Amino acid sequence: MNEFLKQQGYLQSKNDYSLFLKSTSTHLTIVAVYVDDILVTGSNIDDIIILKQHLHSTFGIKDLGNLYYFLGFEVTHLPQGISLSQHKFTQDLLNDTCFATAKSVATPLPLHCKLSLDDGDLLQDPSHYRSIVGKLNFLTHSRPDLSYTVQTLSQFLQSPRTSHMMALEHTLRYLRGTTGQGILLKADGPLVLKAFSNSD
Repeated sequence: MNEFLKQQGYLQSKNDYSLFLKSTSTHLTIVAVYVDDILVTGSNIDDIIILKQHLHSTFGIKDLGNLYYFLGFEVTHLPQGISLSQHKFTQDLLNDTCFATAKSVATPLPLHCKLSLDDGDLLQDPSHYRSIVGKLNFLTHSRPDLSYTVQTLSQFLQSPRTSHMMALEHTLRYLRGTTGQGILLKADGPLVLKAFSNSD
């Protein structure tokens, strides 16, 4: 696939080898290739149609139409833009951890939470803690509000303790109340950079 796209005039990104770009003075076409999933978008529908025809004649691809689900991300087309979320992944995580019906909380970590390396007893099964934190890390792709929390909980992966697990369970309760959150990519308006920080 890589060689095929290069022959069609696409340049492979040096930052992400699965991303290919083709630009002219007026148009840009973007192709993302992940194993056998291909995402094609761009500013000129004719360029996209031609590429899809070449892909179909060479590889026999199936055109699934507009993007709704890709690599665990749910894509919702709204009048104001495109919403990216991981609702199903979040719901599966809550079901797997038995927090799907837990009481929700308003913050990702408890207020005034100060975790330390030696606070509480060592967990008998640290792999459970590590697995959940790893899944939360994947969730930060569409949930920047969790970035600080996941970074904090990740500091204790080597030797997680009961206090760390309690904080992690608080985070799962926060997820319970915010399963539908994601990122809105607005169709118009100025580009504005937003950042999140810990309240203290």
